Amino acid sequence: MKRRLFLALIMLFSLTSVQAQNSKNHLLEVAKNLEIFNALYKNLDMMYVDTLDANKVITTGIDAMLNSLDRYTEYYPEERQKELKQMLTGKYAGIGALIRYHQKRKQVVIDEPYEGTPAARAGLKKGDIVMQIDDTVMTDKNTSYVSSHLRGEAGTSFVLKVLRPTTGKTLKFKITRESINMPEIIWYGMLPQEVGYINLSTFTGEPSKQMRLAYIALKKQGAKKLILDLRGNGGGSLSECVDILSMWLPKDQKIVETKGKLKRANSEYKTRLEPIDTIMPIVVLVNRETASASEITSGALQDLKRGIIIGTRTYGKGLVQVPNVELPYNANLKLTTSRYFLPSGRGITMEEGIKPDVEVKPDTMANVTLYLDRLDSTEVAFGYVVDYIAKHPTIASATNFHLTDADYEEFKQRVMKAGFTYDQLSKKQFGELEKAMKFEGYYEEAQAELEALKAKIDHHNLSSDLDRHRNEIQQMLEQDIVSAYYYQGGQLQIGLRNDKTLQEAERILNTSGEYERILKSGYQPKQESGNQ
Repeated sequence: MKRRLFLALIMLFSLTSVQAQNSKNHLLEVAKNLEIFNALYKNLDMMYVDTLDANKVITTGIDAMLNSLDRYTEYYPEERQKELKQMLTGKYAGIGALIRYHQKRKQVVIDEPYEGTPAARAGLKKGDIVMQIDDTVMTDKNTSYVSSHLRGEAGTSFVLKVLRPTTGKTLKFKITRESINMPEIIWYGMLPQEVGYINLSTFTGEPSKQMRLAYIALKKQGAKKLILDLRGNGGGSLSECVDILSMWLPKDQKIVETKGKLKRANSEYKTRLEPIDTIMPIVVLVNRETASASEITSGALQDLKRGIIIGTRTYGKGLVQVPNVELPYNANLKLTTSRYFLPSGRGITMEEGIKPDVEVKPDTMANVTLYLDRLDSTEVAFGYVVDYIAKHPTIASATNFHLTDADYEEFKQRVMKAGFTYDQLSKKQFGELEKAMKFEGYYEEAQAELEALKAKIDHHNLSSDLDRHRNEIQQMLEQDIVSAYYYQGGQLQIGLRNDKTLQEAERILNTSGEYERILKSGYQPKQESGNQ
């Protein structure tokens, strides 16, 4: 027994000695490299051919160092503190409108005022051209420059001059900037067959309060099944995530654990409120942009067999940041300190993400639609929407609004006359195929078949593509139009009409036994091996 104790003490002493030596070596390496960096900069500053901008050069060095770690550890010098504050709170002071650069006019225009904001109350409209902010002319400026002048301290006022192209009139608005809170819940409501739907856009702010109100309202309206849409939700507050999960899980249930180098980085988070409902079937919709707190929410429900996940694999942000490590001269460091681990013990990595119980890949957008929506230098779609809004003071509700056949035909004729062009992917790839077959010597042998295929591709001209892809092009137009009347909530409702992922969620919830079958056969935690 004494011999065993003696050997154990020797091993412990040896291990401690090794750790102490490693720590000493590490500190020496740190000191050495900091000394080298300091000497390097002094020599550059003294002898380099041009005068160095210390802020620019050092910040570049800091950014390069942090980029070698992970994408979330980030340096915020004094001039970026407003940006950091907005990221942490989800708030900014401004007018509450989305702006865009109009490719044809080469000017910045109002794209979408947000509901209940100074922009909406002032009466700004989609398509208004930003001409002047106070005494500063904006007609030759880019979106970043215009945005920086629209934003400012809450409570400050300015005069905005815009040109409304539908009337040709120049309008002036005196607008007072406010703290703008982006909505945590874009829209919630009832779907057929007693299915409730909630779209949660962020965990920043206080979304748990809004979630409780929305969920209770849906239950009062008769909801017996729930679809929680977390697609595009990039996360936010971990405590808000835990409080939202408290609605559906028993009190004191472990949700997530964090583990890091320092002891204070290790924490365990449990539900702290009594649940509202621990039985109602829940389907969570996710995609590649579902990240951080959204992944904890969906992953915890999956681990604990409290809900099923539908969509595509999530982003994989399983790292925890301390967002405001104070540095000298009013700078800050957003620093990764630990990793998330779900109730089953699994982490959330870029390589894995949260895998859905049922995978549904979203439809891809046709090239013609993509160009009309984002890449069209003629701005024909944007112009059509602006003119439609000007001609229609009111429209049907978001759920009932549709463009007519005559409306779409008018749009089609506009596109045909506007000089709109786009790359046909099939034509481009066919050209590459021809080159490859000529290079490899197969072209002459297959020439007849290739010419027949080329004729079919060429037949797919602009007119036929506008007809072929009418459904998705029309939905794009309807979403843009509806947003001017019913804001983001209305835009979302239009998008749900042909949503394959939502349709699959409804099918599963409304098919007897299907939800229970998937819930039972879904994610299974790996069994630990070793002696029992």
